[in-house]
Amino acid sequence: MALTQQFARVTSEYLDRCRASVLAASGASPGWNPPQGDLLDTGWAVWGLIRYCRSTGADPDVIALLDRAVSGDPDGNVGFLDHDEVYDGFGDPPRLLAPGAVADIAAALDRVRLGDLLADLPASTVDAAAVCGFGAGFSGDVRGHLTEHFAALREFYRAAAHHAQHIVTWVD
Repeated sequence: MALTQQFARVTSEYLDRCRASVLAASGASPGWNPPQGDLLDTGWAVWGLIRYCRSTGADPDVIALLDRAVSGDPDGNVGFLDHDEVYDGFGDPPRLLAPGAVADIAAALDRVRLGDLLADLPASTVDAAAVCGFGAGFSGDVRGHLTEHFAALREFYRAAAHHAQHIVTWVD
């Protein structure tokens, strides 16, 4: 099974319920089950965009923004989500972005001019996939793939910011 980048929009109350569930008993599950509409899977796309940006010397602020959007903040108190009900344990445990950080990231994502960022992406699928780290097995339109997933990420953050929600990020 391939690793993919996962996101969930959740309220403070939802996180409190998950935390309370874990504290109720030793080894208890957090009861993690956000609504499907509040979940996003960007596959490898945003990682590919970050890799491409690094290889082209893109604005370091854009790279840092994308990295923070997928990695979360290190100081979020969500250790209770370090449970196999939430993620498979292969990578780092889930990380949290608080509503203020989500709003900042959403505003910054709105300012990214993706067309300009991808202006020098090779036209060849093989070359574009290679520079994004997708490998030789990638088929399809790399630019379209990056654009689709970036747009989904931007919209996901916009909605979370609009509702003052947290975002939990993890790899699964």
